[in-house]
Amino acid sequence: MQLYLLALNPTESVTLGFLPAARRLGLHVTLLTDRPKEHPVPGRDGARDADVEVLGCDVRDVAAVIARISGHRSPDAVFTNSDHLQMQAALAAEYFGLPDKGWRAALRTKDKAEMRRHLTAEGADTVWAAEIAAEDDLPSRLRALEVPFPCVVKPREGVASEDVFLAEDGDGLARRCEEIRERRPGAALVVEEYLPGELHTIETLGDASRLHDLGGFHTLLSPPPHFIEHRMTYTRRHPAAVRQSVLTQLGALGVGLGACHTEFVVNDGRARIIEVNYRAVGDQGDLLLADLLGIPLFEYILAVHLGDPLPSELPVRAGGAARVDYPCADRCGTLTAAPGASDTHEADVHLVYRPLRPLGERHDLYHTNRDYLGALRTTGPDQQSVDRAAENFLARQRWEIVP
Repeated sequence: MQLYLLALNPTESVTLGFLPAARRLGLHVTLLTDRPKEHPVPGRDGARDADVEVLGCDVRDVAAVIARISGHRSPDAVFTNSDHLQMQAALAAEYFGLPDKGWRAALRTKDKAEMRRHLTAEGADTVWAAEIAAEDDLPSRLRALEVPFPCVVKPREGVASEDVFLAEDGDGLARRCEEIRERRPGAALVVEEYLPGELHTIETLGDASRLHDLGGFHTLLSPPPHFIEHRMTYTRRHPAAVRQSVLTQLGALGVGLGACHTEFVVNDGRARIIEVNYRAVGDQGDLLLADLLGIPLFEYILAVHLGDPLPSELPVRAGGAARVDYPCADRCGTLTAAPGASDTHEADVHLVYRPLRPLGERHDLYHTNRDYLGALRTTGPDQQSVDRAAENFLARQRWEIVP
């Protein structure tokens, strides 16, 4: 069977998750990307895999994607795990009569202004929000808004907390908007009320008829004005009212097929969605989830895009605890010392550390997950054991950055 996988830059989710899963399913994979030279595809012995080919394509242009597929092998599935390409993949899959997420749902979840408008129109939740179009005169548009402070400003179609800021007053908001526009000329912005509460996620997996709740994460964030994720601790089950509220909002957006990673806060028992990423949780959270639950998560995700149903009850492993930690740069400069990759056990606890920045590379400070130096995935029988092992591991390591 022929799978077309749309991608931009290489990610661990694709190289360590979806491509090995496609191999295990016996699929022939054509990876369409606008960066073909950046995608070396390892095979079983470190060589290029004969069942994976990489073709150049303007994957942001759905017409180019359809043309590339139409002139190549007949597709059995069109899939992407990229935030930026969900609508293109959905439209291409629909064009060829294949299972798809629905381009409307893909648009609503990607466009943060449209998500707010749609949830309000459906009566699912109302958050004060305003869009600043790329062509708007910034001072005039801001003067016309009755912004509730504190507020959050972010790119309308941004990801990974990049250029997301908390603003305490009008001067701070104007300054942040100008900074974002300078870095992102032509980008539309969203200003919305700040939703207080601790950050959580829910991870869902759906086929054509059912939606499975895989649990989620409790996320530790950096202090404002930035929103950098430093740790994700697995939560097997959210309270029933919280879970139902989030699932109802996802239903209003049209989320169903495949994987979805939804961030929300809980305040006074009320769940409010922050953003919806219509793909698997990233930054190695998906690898952790597959290990902890003991299910072929990546195979399941690909299978539903091939039209196969999920089991009515997923055979998830009971018990266990897990977290992912992200050692983060606190300054710009060159990384001169850092731990290498490791895979260790301490009693019943399994720790997997992977560096995310090579030694000798110089980086600016981005205040996003681009500042991550590595990722530590820790799983074990209970939360106390997991926390103790993770904190001991991190305390023993050394990262040095020279300005």
